Amino acid sequence: MPADTDTANPAPLGLVGFGLTTVLLSSVNAGLFSSAAVALPLGMAFGGTAQLLAGLLEYNEGNTFGMTAFVSYGAFWWWFALLEIFAGNGWLEPGAATVGLALLLWGVFTTYMWISTFKLNWALWSVFLTLAVTFYLLGLGELGFGTGALGGYVGILSGALAMYTSFAEVTNWAWAKDVIPIGNAPLGE
Repeated sequence: MPADTDTANPAPLGLVGFGLTTVLLSSVNAGLFSSAAVALPLGMAFGGTAQLLAGLLEYNEGNTFGMTAFVSYGAFWWWFALLEIFAGNGWLEPGAATVGLALLLWGVFTTYMWISTFKLNWALWSVFLTLAVTFYLLGLGELGFGTGALGGYVGILSGALAMYTSFAEVTNWAWAKDVIPIGNAPLGE
């Protein structure tokens, strides 16, 4: 066993659940693909459920940041998928302005989570910075500012950074040393 711990680190699971799902949906937001149909069930199963599970496991590890992030973004994916499903079936009519405001509020939440990463590592700092920008651009796009596609491209970057961070954490665990860099805390330990 490579690591010298009694429990597994749930963060790589949450990061890849977030990252893979975000890359897929952001590809639609960027205009690279026309349908989010595949992203919705993936958002519920992997982006939503896997992150919720990772967040609950982070609670057991005493990681307030990881618990808050993964449970919140897991719930985001459930909200988004249900919003699309309910709207597509005519069960509710979300207005673009309300969706835009919701996305901007997710940007605010992500910004305060990003500030916490200043004491974590550069990899997480980068994920949360690009995610905050993604939410702001998507929110403004819903409000008619024409920034939605740009938000999609930044979202692809954010998701790819999350997948990289997951890859680094799993690989570094397997080798029991830092093989893939994630960087030190931007503001120091």
